[in-house]
Amino acid sequence: MDKNDHIFFVMGVSGSGKTTIGKLLAEKLGISFFDGDGYHPEANVEKMAHGHPLNDDDRKGWLERLNELAKEHSDKGAVIACSALKSKYRKLLRKGLDRIQFVYLEGSFELISKRLADRKGHFMPPELLRSQFEALEIPVHAVSVSIAATPPEIVADIMKQLNQNHRG
Repeated sequence: MDKNDHIFFVMGVSGSGKTTIGKLLAEKLGISFFDGDGYHPEANVEKMAHGHPLNDDDRKGWLERLNELAKEHSDKGAVIACSALKSKYRKLLRKGLDRIQFVYLEGSFELISKRLADRKGHFMPPELLRSQFEALEIPVHAVSVSIAATPPEIVADIMKQLNQNHRG
């Protein structure tokens, strides 16, 4: 697979490991990594920090910005961490892009809830996890990996699936 012309969206609920896995995947592929959280407008960050889930209107401008970011890097490839919880969000992220791959980090509510409880210094309070699971529409056309393994094992699984998908 020629990674230099692909955009990889590493997706899943908060606490699933998007940043950790995204950075490792980008390093493995030799392309840039971008954390979608860094592109949220301040109003979204404030809303989440106060325990309120984002709605579709809150997310629209953010998703459009991530789509622009993907287009800016479509000739050299990139990994972008983004929750991409709903099918319509993924459609917006994919708009105008040909070579795009979603990587879904799959984990149980219990596992991710424990991870969030242990995480410090993030604007997303653990209480909002339930709303993310409720909003999640599991992608059909994505590389899906369990987050129960170690980060290097997860990235190895992603690479294996990407190589298999490319061959066949």
